[in-house]
Amino acid sequence: MADIVPPEVRSRMMAGIRGRDTKPELKLRSGLHRLGLRFTLNSSLLGKPDLVLPKHRVIVFFHGCFWHGHDCPLFRMPGTRQDFWREKIGKNRERDATVSASLKAAGWRVAVVRECAIRGAGKRPWEAVCGDLAAWIREDQGQALEIAAMDR
Repeated sequence: MADIVPPEVRSRMMAGIRGRDTKPELKLRSGLHRLGLRFTLNSSLLGKPDLVLPKHRVIVFFHGCFWHGHDCPLFRMPGTRQDFWREKIGKNRERDATVSASLKAAGWRVAVVRECAIRGAGKRPWEAVCGDLAAWIREDQGQALEIAAMDR
């Protein structure tokens, strides 16, 4: 299926997709801050985590379901240039696994909040997402946490 917009327009549209300070990321920060958790941003750690909580040795990533190839209703492989997208998303997944393993080996606990946790049919209330994440951080439960849609 052909793209419905010219390549220049598509390029401009894709360039406009933000990688930092997105609305969901800001809401997550606000919710955790309201719950008394303090964090740093713009860390130079491997994988450029969205939030770092040094006191708890916790790293938090907020992953968009499309860009990170999450198997949920929000992910749909594009109809055009499928080989390109399959390779790109595959590399993103591999990088995510490598980064997570490296951070865990360095003594960090890693949490991933998926986009489908806050968008789509199975979305959860923001308070629940922030509350679950805060509880996991404070109670030192395991090395990894993934928060996704409720119906998963």
